Amino acid sequence: MKRALYLLSGGLSGFFIVVIMLIILAQIVGRLFGFIVPSAEDFSGYALAASTFFGLAYTFREGGHIRVNLAIQRLPESWQRPLESVVLFLACLLLCFASYYCAYMVWESYDFEEVTHGYIPIPLWIPQVPLAVGMIAFNLAVLDSLIDNLRGITPHYRVREDEDANIDLSEDQERA
Repeated sequence: MKRALYLLSGGLSGFFIVVIMLIILAQIVGRLFGFIVPSAEDFSGYALAASTFFGLAYTFREGGHIRVNLAIQRLPESWQRPLESVVLFLACLLLCFASYYCAYMVWESYDFEEVTHGYIPIPLWIPQVPLAVGMIAFNLAVLDSLIDNLRGITPHYRVREDEDANIDLSEDQERA
C-alpha cells in the first residue's frame, strides 16, 4: 500500500511534466498557425507546482533529496540512528505544520470562491489541491521513515543512498 502511494505520487509528478510539455508544444504549433493558447503560462505554472509537490514523497523515498549527513557519518554508529530519528521527528513536525496550512489554503480558496487572475479564470482551489496532497504524501513518507528508524529498520532512502555509494565505489575501483 505504501509503495503504491509513493509510485502514484511519482507517476503524477511525471504526468504533470508531460502536461507542461504538451502545453508548450501547443503554444509552438499555435504560433506556427497564427493562434494562441489562452492562459498557457498559467496552466504550465500550475502543472509545474503539481509536479514539484507530487514528486516530493517519491523522491524522498528513493533517496533523491539532498541530505547533508556529513556530521551524522562522523559520529559513532550507536549515535547515528537516534540522531536520525530526532531529525526525522523534527521534519515530520515541520511537514505537519506545512501540510495543515496547505490544506487550509485549499479550503479557504474554496470557501471564499477565489478564482485565478489569468485569461481563463478557474477556481483557485483546483490548482492548489495537488500542493496539499503532495505535501501530505511527503509528510507520510517522512513519518514512514521515522517509524522504520525507530523500529530499527533502515529507512528506504538510506538503503538507496548506500546502493548509490556502493555503485560509485565500484566505478572508482574499476577506473583504478
